[in-house]
Amino acid sequence: MTVTTTTSPVVPVTPAPPPEESDAGLRVVPARHPWRWFAGAAAVVLVAQFLHGLATNPGWDWETFNAFLTTDSILRAVWTTLQLTFYGTVLGFALGAVVAALRLSPSPILQTIAWTYIWAFRSIPLIVQLVFWFNLSYLYKRLGVGIPFGPTLWHFETMDVLGALGAAVLGLALHQAAYAAEIIRAGVISVDAGQLEAAAALGIPRLRQAWRIVLPQAMRGILPNAANEVISLFKGTSIVYVMAIGELFYQVQVIYGRTGRVVPLLMVATAWYVLLTTLLSIGQYYIERYFARGAERTPPPTPLQRARAFVRQIQESRLSAAPGGRS
Repeated sequence: MTVTTTTSPVVPVTPAPPPEESDAGLRVVPARHPWRWFAGAAAVVLVAQFLHGLATNPGWDWETFNAFLTTDSILRAVWTTLQLTFYGTVLGFALGAVVAALRLSPSPILQTIAWTYIWAFRSIPLIVQLVFWFNLSYLYKRLGVGIPFGPTLWHFETMDVLGALGAAVLGLALHQAAYAAEIIRAGVISVDAGQLEAAAALGIPRLRQAWRIVLPQAMRGILPNAANEVISLFKGTSIVYVMAIGELFYQVQVIYGRTGRVVPLLMVATAWYVLLTTLLSIGQYYIERYFARGAERTPPPTPLQRARAFVRQIQESRLSAAPGGRS
């Protein structure tokens, strides 16, 4: 009888690693960034030099700045600028929504008309458009309503209706509508088409789909670009000086042309532009926060809420540090 024995393979034994050294005695050294500190210090020095120059350079002539900042003529000019911005924005975005709807229409004729409008008004400089509308009465003495290629049923004199301010509003609105149309169209096409298909499958009317489903989501993409356009229009109203309209920049030009104080009067216009642009930016922030409710269940705190939380934290730390305070 043969007995067969099997032997298990020999497994090599690896030596145990040496015990790791304890980190208790090591000193932790933070990473140093000397060039970052140097760049920050250089920036602070440059800002300090600029502020020092503003305060000490007599060329800025802050006395003249303070004298004209809130005069009646400047305040009336600011009001005219706000009117031009408001009417140009409202009419421009209302017409832009119509043009955007035509661009999204399945009709090739309506698409072509909308594309041609956008192409034309984005190609022609704004100053050329304003001068053209200001001289519209040269081409058309009368404007009226009637049968096409037939008799006119009702007409009016162009000069009686379209003055300098009306021509400025018309030119700004038509120019703004071309850009607003593309902003609105971009926001609409950013919405997933599957949501409209689901809404149509549920039998939701098309108008309700656009108002309750598409628009709230599209506004998140529309608002940042729309706010940029409104701010650009607000500053761009200065171009209507070619029509001798008393907006802010035109009035500043009139005053420094009479007094010779160019720099302080330009600073007056700058201060008003910065102030009103800041207010528009604050409004943009809160409107965007409102339309972000669907995407962010807990939106980040506003700057005012952060300031209140910071003050509350300081008060609580003082109470806890005071004798007999909270533990």
